[in-house]
Amino acid sequence: MSGARGASGARGANGVRGASGVRGAGGGRRGGRWLKLSDRAIERLLMVVAFTSIAALLLITVFIFAGGLPVLVRTRVVGLVAGLRWAPTHGSFGILPMLLGSLLVTGGALAVGVPLSLLCAVFLSEVAPARVARLVKPAIEVLAGIPSVIYGFIGLIVLVPLIRTCLGGPGFSVLAAAVVLGVMILPTLTSISYDALRAVPDAYREGAAALGATRAQAIRMVLLPAARRGIVVAMILGLGRALGETMAVIMVAGNATMIPSSLLDPVRTLTTNIALELGYASGLHRDALFATGAVLFVMIMLLSLLAGFRPQRARR
Repeated sequence: MSGARGASGARGANGVRGASGVRGAGGGRRGGRWLKLSDRAIERLLMVVAFTSIAALLLITVFIFAGGLPVLVRTRVVGLVAGLRWAPTHGSFGILPMLLGSLLVTGGALAVGVPLSLLCAVFLSEVAPARVARLVKPAIEVLAGIPSVIYGFIGLIVLVPLIRTCLGGPGFSVLAAAVVLGVMILPTLTSISYDALRAVPDAYREGAAALGATRAQAIRMVLLPAARRGIVVAMILGLGRALGETMAVIMVAGNATMIPSSLLDPVRTLTTNIALELGYASGLHRDALFATGAVLFVMIMLLSLLAGFRPQRARR
């Protein structure tokens, strides 16, 4: 009797364990299927988001080039880019003065911003105590959040009269626009250059110290060459930022459609030309502004591609 009860108890226990094991295996398989389905759903969602971004870029490209196509067909690209006279109501669509103005203002902004940003990045990365760096770096990055109209307003109130008084001319000039843009791109240049310097392995610093190099020699001969690629990328991104700026340049550049002969002459850039005239333009005038935007679009895209380009030697 007791043996029978023991045997039946053992069978019952084995049966319960077997049933629970089957249920556990079934639950595990169901959980695995749900995980696979959720992974696939997330993968599809991310793919849709990625293709949406690409589609948006393609739509913007088609919209800009389709709007400027009539003028591009009529004047050709060379006639548009090399034309000296901008009088769209009279059939003249030359944007060379604005193109040169954009290049001059952007080059001046780099001449102002690059040395300052490099000095700031080197100071924060290699010279400043950690406590000072923690305070100064966020303060510089705050400059990136200030609206461009504020920079333009300060340039209009302070910088333009200062140039007019000290250097002559109307004050609204290439120089004023370059200084304002140089300050505006300072946070971008400083942050990327700082990150490039911090990415240099400490072994470089230790090796320079072991060879008897001073801190200045190590920075000039070891760290800056090692961080060269990141610094160049910072310059290219700052160049794109300055090239696309509109509001601050409108307020301090003078907006004259002529080729400036000096840094004290007024100037009009491609972006300010679009912003000033698009509100009332129609017909071929409007198409010419779209063609101007197409030229600017190509310049910005080339700069973006250049920033992402990595030579084979750098990869090795």
